[in-house]
Amino acid sequence: MSIEESRRPLTAELLAALVGGRAALTAIAVTQDSPSTNTELLTALAADPQQWPHMSAFVADHQTEGRGRAGRVWQTPAGAAITVSFVLRPDMPEDKWGLVPLAAGLAVVHTLRSDGVDAWLKWPNDVVVPVDGPEVPGWAGLRKVAGILCERRADAVVAGVGINVSQRAEELPVPHATSLALLGARNLDRYALLEALADAIGYTLGDAETSAEAFLAAVEAVTATIGMDVVVERPGQPPLTGVATGIAPDGALKVRTSRGETVTVIAGDVRVRVAQGGPTS
Repeated sequence: MSIEESRRPLTAELLAALVGGRAALTAIAVTQDSPSTNTELLTALAADPQQWPHMSAFVADHQTEGRGRAGRVWQTPAGAAITVSFVLRPDMPEDKWGLVPLAAGLAVVHTLRSDGVDAWLKWPNDVVVPVDGPEVPGWAGLRKVAGILCERRADAVVAGVGINVSQRAEELPVPHATSLALLGARNLDRYALLEALADAIGYTLGDAETSAEAFLAAVEAVTATIGMDVVVERPGQPPLTGVATGIAPDGALKVRTSRGETVTVIAGDVRVRVAQGGPTS
């Protein structure tokens, strides 16, 4: 599929077939343009929670002001990305809800690997690939192909996912980004990728709910951050430096400091400083 063909609009008629199918979506809505699917879905969910059951989704054919962690904003060309937010109501204790972003990230990894892309997690909310090319400080030979932003609303989590699909090099918003097209992915069909992603989220969240130990082992197996020297930038605190060693039962990142202490990081902006083994195929 060419880049031009991959940018065909996602319409309500096209996406309606996903509901009740293999992807196990319960409802789906699509808009041509949205500043942010997370922002719109959070507002809609607050106004009418019953309209948005577990595993419902809101899709934007073109997201104009996507949001990331720490308030970062970016734009993508129309039709060049998957921008979707899911309503998830985890069947697990609230102290385990930190697993939900990891379930979304693992689902993206599975989706992209099935498309021939060597995808990995960069804790807590990026999906990356190892590439040969100019070094970008803080990224240790990795490039970001997708991002996840999870936000809570009452008894639900809104999990926003953005995947760069057909951007050309000159269309990328930051030097550490890439796209499926630039990576030579086998499939650039946004409809097919969205179906696979929804299906994968259903499975990975189910695994987190029923077998947290096996789920965490699966997450650790695809987390590029583990084994790397990292700098954890924490709001209101000095940066934490050390080696990322694993994922805690609540989804936090375990970091071993130079003093030999293990600190768990519940939330933070992790910047990879030096690769120590890094991801391997």
